[in-house]
Amino acid sequence: MSAVVESPAPGALPLLAAADPARPVAWRQGRAVSARCFLADVARVAGALPCATSAVNLCRNRYAFLVAFAAVLARGQANLLPPSRAAHAVDEALAANPGSYALSDGGEEAPGPRHFTLPPLDGEVATGGLAAAVPGIAAGQVAAIGFTSGSTGQPRGNPKTWRAFSASTALNAGALAATLELAGGQHAHVVATVPPQHMYGIELSVLLPLLGPFAVSDRKPLFPADIAAALAELPAPRVLVTTPVHLKALMAAGIALPPLGAIVSATAPLAADLAAAAEARHGARVLELFGSTETCVIAQRRAALGGDWTLYPGVTLRPQPDGTAVDTAWFEREVVLPDVVELGPGGTFALRGRQADLVEIAGKRASLADLTRRVQALAGVEDAVVFQSGTADAFGVRRIAALVVAPGRSEAQLIGELRQAIDAAFLPRPLRKVAALPRNETGKLPRAALLAELERSA
Repeated sequence: MSAVVESPAPGALPLLAAADPARPVAWRQGRAVSARCFLADVARVAGALPCATSAVNLCRNRYAFLVAFAAVLARGQANLLPPSRAAHAVDEALAANPGSYALSDGGEEAPGPRHFTLPPLDGEVATGGLAAAVPGIAAGQVAAIGFTSGSTGQPRGNPKTWRAFSASTALNAGALAATLELAGGQHAHVVATVPPQHMYGIELSVLLPLLGPFAVSDRKPLFPADIAAALAELPAPRVLVTTPVHLKALMAAGIALPPLGAIVSATAPLAADLAAAAEARHGARVLELFGSTETCVIAQRRAALGGDWTLYPGVTLRPQPDGTAVDTAWFEREVVLPDVVELGPGGTFALRGRQADLVEIAGKRASLADLTRRVQALAGVEDAVVFQSGTADAFGVRRIAALVVAPGRSEAQLIGELRQAIDAAFLPRPLRKVAALPRNETGKLPRAALLAELERSA
Protein backbone atom coordinates (compact mmCIF):
# COMPACT_ATOMS: atom_id res chain seq x y z
CA MET A 1 0.00 0.00 0.00
CA SER A 2 1.40 3.41 -0.90
CA ALA A 3 2.00 5.95 1.82
CA VAL A 4 -0.39 8.84 2.24
CA VAL A 5 0.88 12.30 3.03
CA GLU A 6 -1.14 13.57 5.95
CA SER A 7 -2.69 17.04 6.00
CA PRO A 8 -1.61 19.73 8.47
CA ALA A 9 -3.69 20.54 11.51
CA PRO A 10 -6.72 22.82 11.00
CA GLY A 11 -5.91 26.53 11.28
CA ALA A 12 -2.35 26.11 10.01
CA LEU A 13 -1.01 26.57 6.49
CA PRO A 14 0.78 23.59 4.93
CA LEU A 15 4.53 23.54 4.54
CA LEU A 16 4.14 21.50 1.37
CA ALA A 17 1.32 21.83 -1.15
CA ALA A 18 0.02 19.09 -3.46
CA ALA A 19 -0.02 16.27 -0.89
CA ASP A 20 1.01 13.50 -3.28
CA PRO A 21 3.81 11.42 -1.72
CA ALA A 22 5.28 10.57 -5.12
CA ARG A 23 5.34 14.08 -6.54
CA PRO A 24 8.83 15.48 -7.19
CA VAL A 25 10.00 18.27 -4.90
CA ALA A 26 13.64 18.45 -5.92
CA TRP A 27 16.37 16.92 -8.03
CA ARG A 28 19.44 15.88 -6.06
CA GLN A 29 22.56 15.01 -8.01
CA GLY A 30 20.39 14.28 -11.02
CA ARG A 31 17.85 12.06 -9.19
CA ALA A 32 14.28 13.03 -8.32
CA VAL A 33 13.43 13.47 -4.63
CA SER A 34 9.80 12.66 -3.83
CA ALA A 35 7.61 14.48 -1.32
CA ARG A 36 7.76 11.41 0.91
CA CYS A 37 11.57 11.42 1.00
CA PHE A 38 11.77 15.18 1.38
CA LEU A 39 9.40 15.18 4.35
CA ALA A 40 11.40 12.39 5.99
CA ASP A 41 14.56 14.51 5.69
CA VAL A 42 12.73 17.54 7.09
CA ALA A 43 11.36 15.60 10.07
CA ARG A 44 14.75 14.14 10.97
CA VAL A 45 16.56 17.50 10.71
CA ALA A 46 13.82 19.33 12.62
CA GLY A 47 14.09 16.83 15.45
CA ALA A 48 17.84 17.39 15.71
CA LEU A 49 17.83 21.22 15.66
CA PRO A 50 18.64 23.09 18.86
CA CYS A 51 15.95 24.96 20.77
CA ALA A 52 16.20 28.54 19.54
CA THR A 53 14.30 31.43 18.03
CA SER A 54 16.01 31.57 14.64
CA ALA A 55 18.78 30.15 12.46
CA VAL A 56 21.17 31.71 9.95
CA ASN A 57 20.67 29.34 7.02
CA LEU A 58 24.09 29.01 5.39
CA CYS A 59 23.54 25.76 3.48
CA ARG A 60 25.29 25.90 0.11
CA ASN A 61 23.64 22.95 -1.59
CA ARG A 62 20.16 23.97 -2.71
CA TYR A 63 18.49 20.77 -1.56
CA ALA A 64 20.18 21.03 1.83
CA PHE A 65 19.01 24.66 2.04
CA LEU A 66 15.47 23.59 1.15
CA VAL A 67 15.43 20.89 3.85
CA ALA A 68 16.98 23.23 6.43
CA PHE A 69 14.54 26.04 5.55
CA ALA A 70 11.59 23.69 6.03
CA ALA A 71 12.99 22.10 9.20
CA VAL A 72 13.56 25.50 10.80
CA LEU A 73 9.94 26.40 10.03
CA ALA A 74 8.69 23.10 11.41
CA ARG A 75 10.45 23.88 14.70
CA GLY A 76 8.69 27.24 14.91
CA GLN A 77 11.87 29.17 14.18
CA ALA A 78 12.74 31.82 11.59
CA ASN A 79 15.34 31.58 8.81
CA LEU A 80 17.81 34.48 8.99
CA LEU A 81 19.17 35.49 5.59
CA PRO A 82 22.04 37.99 5.97
CA PRO A 83 23.09 39.95 2.87
CA SER A 84 26.24 37.82 2.49
CA ARG A 85 27.96 34.73 3.84
CA ALA A 86 30.93 36.78 5.07
CA ALA A 87 31.86 36.01 8.68
CA HIS A 88 31.13 39.56 9.83
CA ALA A 89 27.62 39.48 8.29
CA VAL A 90 26.84 36.16 9.97
CA ASP A 91 28.20 37.39 13.30
CA GLU A 92 26.08 40.54 13.05
CA ALA A 93 22.96 38.48 12.37
CA LEU A 94 23.67 36.20 15.34
CA ALA A 95 24.38 39.18 17.62
CA ALA A 96 21.19 40.96 16.55
CA ASN A 97 19.07 37.87 17.22
CA PRO A 98 19.73 36.46 20.69
CA GLY A 99 19.07 32.75 20.86
CA SER A 100 19.92 32.17 17.21
CA TYR A 101 22.45 29.78 15.71
CA ALA A 102 24.17 29.19 12.35
CA LEU A 103 23.08 26.22 10.27
CA SER A 104 25.13 24.75 7.41
CA ASP A 105 25.70 21.62 5.39
CA GLY A 106 29.43 21.53 6.19
CA GLY A 107 32.25 23.08 4.21
CA GLU A 108 34.57 25.81 5.33
CA GLU A 109 32.37 27.28 8.08
CA ALA A 110 34.24 26.91 11.35
CA PRO A 111 32.24 24.98 13.99
CA GLY A 112 31.46 26.90 17.15
CA PRO A 113 29.07 26.91 20.07
CA ARG A 114 26.40 28.56 17.92
CA HIS A 115 27.01 26.48 14.79
CA PHE A 116 24.99 23.39 13.81
CA THR A 117 25.77 21.10 10.87
CA LEU A 118 22.99 19.18 9.12
CA PRO A 119 23.03 15.41 9.52
CA PRO A 120 23.31 13.37 6.32
CA LEU A 121 20.17 13.63 4.22
CA ASP A 122 18.95 10.12 3.42
CA GLY A 123 15.18 10.38 3.37
CA GLU A 124 15.01 7.80 0.58
CA VAL A 125 16.39 5.21 3.01
CA ALA A 126 14.65 6.54 6.12
CA THR A 127 11.05 6.46 4.88
CA GLY A 128 10.67 2.70 4.66
CA GLY A 129 7.27 3.26 3.05
CA LEU A 130 5.87 4.92 6.17
CA ALA A 131 3.45 7.81 6.00
CA ALA A 132 4.97 11.28 6.16
CA ALA A 133 3.15 14.16 7.81
CA VAL A 134 3.02 17.59 6.23
CA PRO A 135 3.94 20.08 8.97
CA GLY A 136 1.41 22.83 9.53
CA ILE A 137 3.00 26.26 9.92
CA ALA A 138 1.19 28.98 11.89
CA ALA A 139 0.09 31.62 9.41
CA GLY A 140 1.58 34.45 11.46
CA GLN A 141 4.91 32.72 12.09
CA VAL A 142 7.90 34.67 10.82
CA ALA A 143 9.32 32.28 8.25
CA ALA A 144 12.33 34.33 7.21
CA ILE A 145 14.02 37.64 7.76
CA GLY A 146 15.56 38.77 4.49
CA PHE A 147 17.97 41.65 4.14
CA THR A 148 18.17 44.19 1.34
CA SER A 149 21.25 43.91 -0.85
CA GLY A 150 22.84 47.17 0.27
CA SER A 151 22.94 48.48 -3.31
CA THR A 152 21.58 51.83 -2.14
CA GLY A 153 22.91 51.89 1.43
CA GLN A 154 22.90 49.75 4.61
CA PRO A 155 21.09 46.38 4.45
CA ARG A 156 17.78 46.29 6.37
CA GLY A 157 15.97 43.30 7.77
CA ASN A 158 12.50 42.45 6.44
CA PRO A 159 10.47 39.78 8.27
CA LYS A 160 8.19 37.56 6.17
CA THR A 161 5.34 35.56 7.68
CA TRP A 162 4.30 32.17 6.33
CA ARG A 163 0.93 33.71 5.41
CA ALA A 164 2.67 36.31 3.24
CA PHE A 165 4.97 33.76 1.63
CA SER A 166 2.05 31.41 0.92
CA ALA A 167 -0.06 34.16 -0.66
CA SER A 168 2.69 35.67 -2.81
CA THR A 169 3.94 32.24 -3.94
CA ALA A 170 0.43 31.26 -5.05
CA LEU A 171 0.49 34.23 -7.44
CA ASN A 172 4.03 33.53 -8.61
CA ALA A 173 3.32 29.84 -9.17
CA GLY A 174 0.05 30.58 -10.94
CA ALA A 175 1.62 33.08 -13.32
CA LEU A 176 4.49 30.79 -14.21
CA ALA A 177 2.26 27.72 -14.55
CA ALA A 178 0.01 29.70 -16.93
CA THR A 179 3.02 30.69 -19.05
CA LEU A 180 4.11 27.05 -19.20
CA GLU A 181 0.52 25.88 -19.84
CA LEU A 182 0.92 23.16 -17.20
CA ALA A 183 -1.83 20.56 -17.26
CA GLY A 184 -3.38 19.18 -14.08
CA GLY A 185 -0.87 17.07 -12.16
CA GLN A 186 2.05 18.17 -14.34
CA HIS A 187 5.21 19.59 -12.78
CA ALA A 188 7.87 21.90 -14.19
CA HIS A 189 11.53 21.59 -13.26
CA VAL A 190 13.70 24.54 -12.23
CA VAL A 191 17.41 25.30 -12.53
CA ALA A 192 18.44 28.50 -10.76
CA THR A 193 21.70 30.42 -11.11
CA VAL A 194 20.87 32.58 -8.07
CA PRO A 195 21.69 31.60 -4.47
CA PRO A 196 18.84 30.38 -2.25
CA GLN A 197 19.79 32.89 0.48
CA HIS A 198 18.66 35.82 -1.70
CA MET A 199 14.94 36.69 -1.64
CA TYR A 200 14.63 36.12 -5.40
CA GLY A 201 16.29 32.73 -4.89
CA ILE A 202 13.94 31.97 -1.99
CA GLU A 203 10.86 32.80 -4.04
CA LEU A 204 11.80 30.99 -7.24
CA SER A 205 13.86 28.01 -6.01
CA VAL A 206 12.59 27.33 -2.47
CA LEU A 207 8.98 28.49 -2.18
CA LEU A 208 7.97 27.38 -5.69
CA PRO A 209 8.78 23.69 -5.08
CA LEU A 210 7.21 23.86 -1.62
CA LEU A 211 3.97 25.53 -2.64
CA GLY A 212 3.58 25.03 -6.39
CA PRO A 213 3.80 22.39 -9.13
CA PHE A 214 7.57 22.69 -9.42
CA ALA A 215 10.67 20.67 -8.55
CA VAL A 216 14.06 22.36 -8.17
CA SER A 217 17.54 21.14 -9.08
CA ASP A 218 20.12 21.20 -6.30
CA ARG A 219 22.68 22.52 -8.76
CA LYS A 220 23.77 26.16 -8.63
CA PRO A 221 25.46 26.56 -12.00
CA LEU A 222 27.30 29.74 -12.88
CA PHE A 223 29.15 29.14 -16.15
CA PRO A 224 27.22 28.52 -19.38
CA ALA A 225 28.39 24.90 -19.76
CA ASP A 226 27.30 24.16 -16.19
CA ILE A 227 23.86 25.66 -16.83
CA ALA A 228 23.44 23.46 -19.90
CA ALA A 229 24.52 20.37 -17.97
CA ALA A 230 22.15 21.10 -15.07
CA LEU A 231 19.20 21.59 -17.42
CA ALA A 232 20.03 18.37 -19.27
CA GLU A 233 19.54 16.39 -16.03
CA LEU A 234 15.88 17.41 -15.83
CA PRO A 235 12.80 16.39 -17.79
CA ALA A 236 10.65 18.92 -19.65
CA PRO A 237 9.18 21.41 -19.10
CA ARG A 238 12.32 23.16 -17.85
CA VAL A 239 12.55 26.64 -16.33
CA LEU A 240 15.77 28.64 -16.08
CA VAL A 241 15.75 31.15 -13.21
CA THR A 242 18.56 33.62 -13.73
CA THR A 243 19.69 37.26 -13.84
CA PRO A 244 20.54 39.68 -16.68
CA VAL A 245 24.27 39.25 -15.99
CA HIS A 246 24.10 35.45 -16.19
CA LEU A 247 21.78 35.52 -19.22
CA LYS A 248 24.12 37.88 -21.06
CA ALA A 249 27.07 35.55 -20.42
CA LEU A 250 25.02 32.55 -21.51
CA MET A 251 24.05 34.23 -24.77
CA ALA A 252 27.62 35.32 -25.46
CA ALA A 253 28.88 31.75 -25.00
CA GLY A 254 26.51 30.46 -27.68
CA ILE A 255 26.06 27.10 -25.93
CA ALA A 256 23.06 25.01 -26.94
CA LEU A 257 20.56 24.29 -24.16
CA PRO A 258 17.92 21.58 -23.85
CA PRO A 259 14.41 22.80 -24.78
CA LEU A 260 13.14 25.37 -22.27
CA GLY A 261 9.61 26.15 -21.18
CA ALA A 262 10.48 29.59 -19.82
CA ILE A 263 13.33 31.82 -18.73
CA VAL A 264 12.79 34.01 -15.65
CA SER A 265 14.92 37.06 -14.85
CA ALA A 266 15.08 39.56 -11.99
CA THR A 267 17.44 41.56 -9.70
CA ALA A 268 18.31 44.18 -12.37
CA PRO A 269 16.76 45.69 -15.52
CA LEU A 270 16.79 43.29 -18.47
CA ALA A 271 17.39 44.84 -21.88
CA ALA A 272 14.61 44.10 -24.35
CA ASP A 273 17.08 43.19 -27.11
CA LEU A 274 18.83 40.64 -24.87
CA ALA A 275 15.49 39.09 -23.92
CA ALA A 276 14.40 38.97 -27.57
CA ALA A 277 17.66 37.29 -28.57
CA ALA A 278 17.21 34.69 -25.81
CA GLU A 279 13.64 33.99 -26.93
CA ALA A 280 14.71 33.58 -30.54
CA ARG A 281 17.56 31.22 -29.69
CA HIS A 282 15.84 29.07 -27.08
CA GLY A 283 12.20 29.23 -28.21
CA ALA A 284 10.96 30.11 -24.73
CA ARG A 285 9.34 33.20 -23.31
CA VAL A 286 11.50 35.39 -21.09
CA LEU A 287 9.58 36.67 -18.06
CA GLU A 288 10.97 39.62 -16.14
CA LEU A 289 9.80 39.89 -12.55
CA PHE A 290 9.42 43.09 -10.54
CA GLY A 291 9.68 43.08 -6.77
CA SER A 292 11.93 43.69 -3.83
CA THR A 293 13.08 42.13 -0.59
CA GLU A 294 10.45 44.23 1.14
CA THR A 295 7.52 43.15 -1.08
CA CYS A 296 8.50 39.90 -2.85
CA VAL A 297 7.45 39.70 -6.53
CA ILE A 298 4.44 41.90 -7.31
CA ALA A 299 4.46 42.21 -11.11
CA GLN A 300 5.81 40.74 -14.32
CA ARG A 301 6.16 41.46 -18.01
CA ARG A 302 7.41 39.76 -21.13
CA ALA A 303 10.83 41.33 -21.29
CA ALA A 304 11.32 41.07 -25.06
CA LEU A 305 8.32 43.35 -25.58
CA GLY A 306 9.41 45.87 -22.95
CA GLY A 307 6.69 48.30 -22.04
CA ASP A 308 4.47 48.28 -18.99
CA TRP A 309 4.41 45.85 -16.09
CA THR A 310 1.31 43.90 -15.05
CA LEU A 311 0.54 43.75 -11.34
CA TYR A 312 -0.34 40.46 -9.71
CA PRO A 313 -3.99 40.25 -8.59
CA GLY A 314 -4.63 41.87 -5.23
CA VAL A 315 -1.61 44.18 -5.36
CA THR A 316 -2.20 47.93 -5.39
CA LEU A 317 0.20 50.82 -6.02
CA ARG A 318 -0.14 54.39 -4.82
CA PRO A 319 2.38 56.92 -6.18
CA GLN A 320 3.57 59.46 -3.63
CA PRO A 321 6.32 62.10 -3.40
CA ASP A 322 8.97 59.79 -1.93
CA GLY A 323 8.28 56.80 -4.20
CA THR A 324 5.42 54.32 -4.43
CA ALA A 325 3.33 52.71 -1.69
CA VAL A 326 2.59 49.01 -2.25
CA ASP A 327 -0.19 47.19 -0.43
CA THR A 328 -1.85 43.77 -0.44
CA ALA A 329 -4.14 41.82 1.85
CA TRP A 330 -1.21 39.81 3.20
CA PHE A 331 1.05 42.75 4.15
CA GLU A 332 1.11 43.76 7.79
CA ARG A 333 1.32 47.35 6.57
CA GLU A 334 1.91 49.07 3.25
CA VAL A 335 5.49 49.21 1.96
CA VAL A 336 6.98 52.31 0.37
CA LEU A 337 9.47 51.62 -2.42
CA PRO A 338 11.82 54.28 -3.83
CA ASP A 339 10.63 53.47 -7.36
CA VAL A 340 8.71 56.12 -9.29
CA VAL A 341 5.83 54.64 -11.30
CA GLU A 342 3.09 55.85 -13.61
CA LEU A 343 -0.16 53.90 -13.32
CA GLY A 344 -1.83 52.59 -16.46
CA PRO A 345 -5.12 50.84 -17.26
CA GLY A 346 -6.01 47.32 -16.16
CA GLY A 347 -3.51 46.94 -13.35
CA THR A 348 -0.49 48.00 -15.40
CA PHE A 349 2.24 50.51 -14.61
CA ALA A 350 5.35 52.03 -16.15
CA LEU A 351 8.55 52.24 -14.16
CA ARG A 352 10.07 55.72 -14.39
CA GLY A 353 13.15 55.25 -12.19
CA ARG A 354 14.07 55.72 -8.56
CA GLN A 355 14.26 58.77 -6.36
CA ALA A 356 17.74 57.70 -5.24
CA ASP A 357 18.72 57.34 -8.90
CA LEU A 358 18.20 61.06 -9.60
CA VAL A 359 21.14 63.39 -9.03
CA GLU A 360 21.28 67.17 -9.17
CA ILE A 361 24.46 69.08 -10.02
CA ALA A 362 24.72 72.76 -10.94
CA GLY A 363 20.94 73.00 -11.03
CA LYS A 364 20.65 70.17 -13.54
CA ARG A 365 19.16 66.71 -12.97
CA ALA A 366 20.10 63.36 -14.44
CA SER A 367 19.43 59.68 -13.86
CA LEU A 368 22.31 57.44 -12.80
CA ALA A 369 20.66 54.55 -14.65
CA ASP A 370 20.53 56.59 -17.87
CA LEU A 371 24.17 57.68 -17.44
CA THR A 372 25.13 54.04 -16.91
CA ARG A 373 23.36 53.02 -20.12
CA ARG A 374 25.24 55.72 -22.04
CA VAL A 375 28.60 54.48 -20.77
CA GLN A 376 27.67 50.87 -21.48
CA ALA A 377 26.79 51.85 -25.07
CA LEU A 378 30.35 53.05 -25.82
CA ALA A 379 32.35 50.86 -28.18
CA GLY A 380 34.50 48.29 -26.39
CA VAL A 381 32.70 48.60 -23.04
CA GLU A 382 31.81 45.17 -21.62
CA ASP A 383 30.36 46.36 -18.32
CA ALA A 384 30.00 49.67 -16.50
CA VAL A 385 28.29 51.46 -13.66
CA VAL A 386 27.87 55.15 -12.83
CA PHE A 387 27.29 56.21 -9.23
CA GLN A 388 27.86 59.11 -6.85
CA SER A 389 31.14 59.13 -4.97
CA GLY A 390 31.13 58.86 -1.19
CA THR A 391 32.69 62.23 -0.37
CA ALA A 392 31.66 65.76 -1.27
CA ASP A 393 33.93 68.38 -2.84
CA ALA A 394 34.62 71.86 -1.45
CA PHE A 395 31.20 72.99 -2.67
CA GLY A 396 29.36 70.13 -0.95
CA VAL A 397 28.68 68.27 -4.20
CA ARG A 398 29.15 64.50 -4.43
CA ARG A 399 30.61 64.05 -7.88
CA ILE A 400 29.72 61.36 -10.39
CA ALA A 401 32.12 58.42 -10.67
CA ALA A 402 32.25 55.44 -13.02
CA LEU A 403 33.84 52.00 -13.04
CA VAL A 404 34.24 50.55 -16.53
CA VAL A 405 35.34 47.19 -17.92
CA ALA A 406 36.78 48.00 -21.36
CA PRO A 407 39.98 46.04 -22.07
CA GLY A 408 40.77 47.67 -25.41
CA ARG A 409 40.00 51.29 -24.50
CA SER A 410 41.78 53.94 -22.46
CA GLU A 411 40.12 56.09 -19.82
CA ALA A 412 40.92 59.21 -21.85
CA GLN A 413 39.24 57.77 -24.96
CA LEU A 414 36.09 56.91 -23.02
CA ILE A 415 35.88 60.35 -21.39
CA GLY A 416 36.39 61.99 -24.78
CA GLU A 417 33.45 60.11 -26.28
CA LEU A 418 31.26 60.78 -23.25
CA ARG A 419 31.78 64.53 -23.68
CA GLN A 420 29.79 64.20 -26.89
CA ALA A 421 27.01 62.16 -25.26
CA ILE A 422 26.22 63.78 -21.90
CA ASP A 423 26.20 67.15 -20.18
CA ALA A 424 29.60 68.16 -18.84
CA ALA A 425 28.15 68.46 -15.32
CA PHE A 426 27.61 64.70 -15.28
CA LEU A 427 30.91 63.54 -16.75
CA PRO A 428 32.30 60.86 -14.41
CA ARG A 429 35.15 62.29 -12.37
CA PRO A 430 36.81 59.93 -11.98
CA LEU A 431 36.19 57.25 -14.58
CA ARG A 432 38.29 54.20 -13.71
CA LYS A 433 38.97 51.10 -15.73
CA VAL A 434 38.76 47.87 -13.74
CA ALA A 435 39.09 44.18 -14.58
CA ALA A 436 35.58 43.40 -13.33
CA LEU A 437 32.79 45.10 -11.43
CA PRO A 438 32.27 43.93 -7.82
CA ARG A 439 28.96 42.17 -8.49
CA ASN A 440 27.51 39.87 -5.86
CA GLU A 441 26.01 36.44 -6.53
CA THR A 442 22.85 37.90 -8.02
CA GLY A 443 24.69 40.40 -10.21
CA LYS A 444 23.91 43.42 -8.04
CA LEU A 445 26.45 46.10 -7.14
CA PRO A 446 26.33 46.96 -3.42
CA ARG A 447 27.28 50.59 -2.87
CA ALA A 448 29.92 49.72 -0.26
CA ALA A 449 31.65 47.44 -2.77
CA LEU A 450 31.60 50.17 -5.44
CA LEU A 451 33.18 52.71 -3.11
CA ALA A 452 35.84 50.22 -2.04
CA GLU A 453 36.66 49.37 -5.67
CA LEU A 454 36.85 53.06 -6.55
CA GLU A 455 39.37 53.60 -3.75
CA ARG A 456 41.42 50.55 -4.76
CA SER A 457 41.60 51.65 -8.39
CA ALA A 458 42.80 55.17 -7.53
